[in-house]
Amino acid sequence: MLDLIISTVTQGFIYALLSYGIYITYKILDFPDLTVDGSFPLGAAVTAVLLVKGVNPYLTLPLAMAVGALAGLVTGVIHVCFGVRDLLAGIITMTALFSINLQIAGSNLAVGRDVDTIFTAEPVATVFGNFTLLQRKLIVAFLLVVIFKILLDLYFKTKNGLLLRAVGDNDVLVTSLAKDKGKVKILGLVIANALVALCGCVVCHEQRSFSATMGTGQMVFGLATVIIGTTIFKKEGFVKGTTAVVVGSVIYKVCIQIAISLGLPANLLKLVTAVLFLVILVVGNRQKGGHKEACLR
Repeated sequence: MLDLIISTVTQGFIYALLSYGIYITYKILDFPDLTVDGSFPLGAAVTAVLLVKGVNPYLTLPLAMAVGALAGLVTGVIHVCFGVRDLLAGIITMTALFSINLQIAGSNLAVGRDVDTIFTAEPVATVFGNFTLLQRKLIVAFLLVVIFKILLDLYFKTKNGLLLRAVGDNDVLVTSLAKDKGKVKILGLVIANALVALCGCVVCHEQRSFSATMGTGQMVFGLATVIIGTTIFKKEGFVKGTTAVVVGSVIYKVCIQIAISLGLPANLLKLVTAVLFLVILVVGNRQKGGHKEACLR
């Protein structure tokens, strides 16, 4: 039972990295970025290939972020420079990335047990040598979440960070400050997809595998965790958004694990995810005091 709890919380921490990215696009930029469903497996694909080729496992983290940032840049350029609507820009990049991921790693790629990951390589193996592999995964995932939370919180306090937060709420203000709102959006998409690809990278390390379909539904998951976290802490002004999405990610994974423990068939997991997301949206809208309209008469 304890191992199951540790595994679930670990998953929540790992996917919180993805939630950070969704938080930037959804809550800050107000940009429905479907690139996520492509940049997540992109990070995993690059990581799997690098690990199989014997590259230092820690080096895969920045490399995965770099390719994810490139994916976000493409979406931003399509939207800002070519005038394509935000939703369509993300769909175009996501569709292209599916083929790119297949070219990089094929439909599936497994990483052998003899290959070191960030959970088994030095110095983690030495520093946390007295812990089990499951416990090491929890510790490393927690450290990654905390590190990137601190980095994001510090960035949001900088001039660029404040501009990023402003462009989603009032892009006219950004323009009045003689700043190009388009460039600010592109920067936000680059950062968000770098984090999403990092999450895919860590998932590949944790599962030792890549699948071309592993990105399906990640956008929905990310949105759900952001909405859960921000709804729970809506009245708690001292809780930062980055903290809220981490809590939301863990809660969401716990809910999914409970459903599995109750005997939910694996082929219904996406259905339960969609239903849970719908419930979260409905509850969130009612808490906002949204008016109800009759849909059937």
